[in-house]
Amino acid sequence: MVLNFQRNSASYSPEKQEQVKRLNNKMIERVVHPYNLQKAVEQVISNKGSAGVDGIKTSQLKALFPQRKDQLLEAIRQGNYQPHPILGVEIPKGEGKVRLLGVPTTTDRVLQQAVSQVLAPLFEPKFSPNSFGFRPNKNARQAVGQAREYIHQGLNHIVDIDLKNFFDEVDHCLLLNLVFQKVKCKTTMRLIRSWLRVPILINGKLQKRRKGVPQGSPLSPLLSNILLHELDKEMTRRKLKFVRYADDFSIYSKSENQAKATAQVIAKFLKTKLQLTINREKSGIRRPVNFTLLGFGFVPTYKKGSKNDYQLVVAEKAWKKLKERLKSISRKTAPVKLEERIAKIKEVQRGWLNYFRGTSIMGKLRDLDGWLRNRLRYCIWHDWKKPERKRKNLIRLGVDQDHAYAWSRTRKGGWAVAQSPILNTTITLKRLKQRGYQSLTDVYIELNPSLCEPPST
Repeated sequence: MVLNFQRNSASYSPEKQEQVKRLNNKMIERVVHPYNLQKAVEQVISNKGSAGVDGIKTSQLKALFPQRKDQLLEAIRQGNYQPHPILGVEIPKGEGKVRLLGVPTTTDRVLQQAVSQVLAPLFEPKFSPNSFGFRPNKNARQAVGQAREYIHQGLNHIVDIDLKNFFDEVDHCLLLNLVFQKVKCKTTMRLIRSWLRVPILINGKLQKRRKGVPQGSPLSPLLSNILLHELDKEMTRRKLKFVRYADDFSIYSKSENQAKATAQVIAKFLKTKLQLTINREKSGIRRPVNFTLLGFGFVPTYKKGSKNDYQLVVAEKAWKKLKERLKSISRKTAPVKLEERIAKIKEVQRGWLNYFRGTSIMGKLRDLDGWLRNRLRYCIWHDWKKPERKRKNLIRLGVDQDHAYAWSRTRKGGWAVAQSPILNTTITLKRLKQRGYQSLTDVYIELNPSLCEPPST
């Protein structure tokens, strides 16, 4: 298929062509402007991320990029720039599934970030207020809050739609034509097209790409929003109440019949206009109690005189992911010092609790705290290894000689010891706190100071 931006320019008058040329030059010069590039470098460094196929890490960017910049920019202006293949990396998705990330080289990431910074102001003002993903001053909690507001309005028949492999199924020609509506710069368009079509390296083999946007590219969030903005416009035109966070969206209706009709119309639009497929297994019409959105669930409050009043809770899947993450950090066989484990745990729990702040979860947090402390005690017991070292450490912690000798030679397994008085009375909560440990309940109360519930002891 020949793209519109390639064929329409020939029909312009000489004056119009000159105007377009000036516009083209202006945009690419904004992309490669030193200030914009420096901002892009800083953003890529702050995002961290792994190295691409060239092995250059983000920590090396600050020193290496200035050395390559002039040669790189000249290649872009001359139309000779060729991006490196992207590195395919599989990451666990849960339930034994994996998600394929496409990791560009750090240099390509800088250029993509630079293009994204110039393009975003062109598209952002037109995006729907009901779109919350990958946008400035928008976040997942706002999306959940909007969904809850719709439910409180009595729109409790929810069309929950999951797009099947969205990032892998995006049609390049359709996407590029949408971008070209606001981007008339041929050089910039050439860059975007080259990044979309660049092959991916999986298990040492290069695979061609004819559709999809790589997850891991700084430009992909903006491109996905540009495409799905067409969906937003269609739903707005039909006066539907909806919430969209990236490719995760839901529509709120008053009745089941209305929800079914809406689902059929939107499914047809996605297939015919955007060439996207709905995952029928994960999609359907839900009631609030059976609906989860971005890790949150909805539970009725049953207050007298109130109808359709729901409070936010943490979905079971989110609890499971948190426990799996903490379990991985506190695995006894990992060659990590206790202080490093605790620092990583604090990082994970603060991020998770900040995301789910305001939900009623204190009871579950207390149970999880007890389990996590025993996991840390198990790690300490395992690190002591030999019976003689265990005996000396127990004496150091205040155990008398006889008990220390007997406990150090116990035939109980490590997990049983962690839950027994052997470690419960020696490696106390107070001593763990002295090593830097902070309980989930303490962090939760710190983030929710209005709550009156006391922390666990």
